[in-house]
Amino acid sequence: GAHLLTLSHEAAVYAVAFSPDGTTVAAGCADGKVMLWRLSDGVRLRTLTGHKDWNVVNAVAYSPDGQTLATGSWDESVRLWLASD
Repeated sequence: GAHLLTLSHEAAVYAVAFSPDGTTVAAGCADGKVMLWRLSDGVRLRTLTGHKDWNVVNAVAYSPDGQTLATGSWDESVRLWLASD
């Protein structure tokens, strides 16, 4: 298939999830951050911080209604976030 878009971050990406409506992708990164990008144009919408710095975020999942994002990290925590502000 054809390449559509490249989304990049300063740290390695360990996990990705598409929002249920297909408009956003979330990525869990090696620096403990979670990045959210709009897929229509690749704009970074938000950077979620809260996991301990440099603890890999290796799990990312949206709730079925797309309202909540769950992230898991090597800091031994699961965090729940509002998917949009």
